[in-house]
Amino acid sequence: MTMTDDLTPATPEPSAPDTSYHPTIPLTELQQAVERLRGEVRKVIVGQERMVDLLLIALLSDGHVLIEGAPGLAKTLTAKLLARCVHTGFSRIQFTPDLMPSDLIGTSVFDPRTTAFEFRAGPIFSNIVLVDEINRAPAKTQSALFEAMEERQITVDGVTYPLGRPFMIVATQNPIEQEGTYRLPEAQLDRFFFKLNVDYPTIEEEVAILERAMIGRHLLSVDAVQPVLTVEELERSRALVQQVICDAKLIRYIAAIVDRTRHDGALMLGASPRASLAILNGSRAHAAINGRDFVTPEDVRAVASHVLRHRVQLTPEREMEGLTPDQVIELLVKQLEVPR
Repeated sequence: MTMTDDLTPATPEPSAPDTSYHPTIPLTELQQAVERLRGEVRKVIVGQERMVDLLLIALLSDGHVLIEGAPGLAKTLTAKLLARCVHTGFSRIQFTPDLMPSDLIGTSVFDPRTTAFEFRAGPIFSNIVLVDEINRAPAKTQSALFEAMEERQITVDGVTYPLGRPFMIVATQNPIEQEGTYRLPEAQLDRFFFKLNVDYPTIEEEVAILERAMIGRHLLSVDAVQPVLTVEELERSRALVQQVICDAKLIRYIAAIVDRTRHDGALMLGASPRASLAILNGSRAHAAINGRDFVTPEDVRAVASHVLRHRVQLTPEREMEGLTPDQVIELLVKQLEVPR
């Protein structure tokens, strides 16, 4: 299967690195790591380099990702591929209406040998966690993710257990089938770094999928990829991203974009400061991937819609008119003067 990220027209494609420019921080290792990850994913996923880049930006930014799309578009496969490419732990949690918080975080079990309760960790205690069909679990179970997503820890019976490093949740949901699903709380949506919309492949991409299937189904399997990035390399790359410079004018530009969502007449809920931080960190990772040690307005616009689309809510009137959050975000970004 393959996928297409539903990008808005305002979102530019990543530019090729400028070979004449030499950054002041050593980005070669980071770029080589990204290229290795891209190469492994291409063994299974046909095209969709932009989608892969957005997942890698989230990984480098220490952020969680929500992937939304119809069934059969390889949302789950993509999360598995990402985890497979990194030398780290992976767990998958299938969300269902009867899933309890203890099924997620673990529970304390009485040990008769020691006459004491022993905590047995749940599947959330991993590094890259795939939460499949996240909107099928009720609010009580969703709330168990809040602390883990924001603070990278779990508190059970008054004892706090830190989660591993890295820790990333990649969640999927189906926007078409609403029976037996629950709307995610706004507080939880705000904790997702990106929301990526997945669309159907082009006919050329689907032909390529079928041709690979003719050769052998193993070419469409997770087993076709190998781990190519260690945790140490990932941490070094994340540290380099934090050294990328963002000019004061661009910081104000990011703040102005988020502030505009709070005063736009088409929106009844604007984005929080967490969105501003996500745009900043995503812009820095986008710049680093493209071989630059400084952020440009193009970096900001490249990630803005993916950061904001799940954090804003349309007014009922605009929703009835058929507007989408992406269209409103695109318009408000165009209305702001681009710093130079």
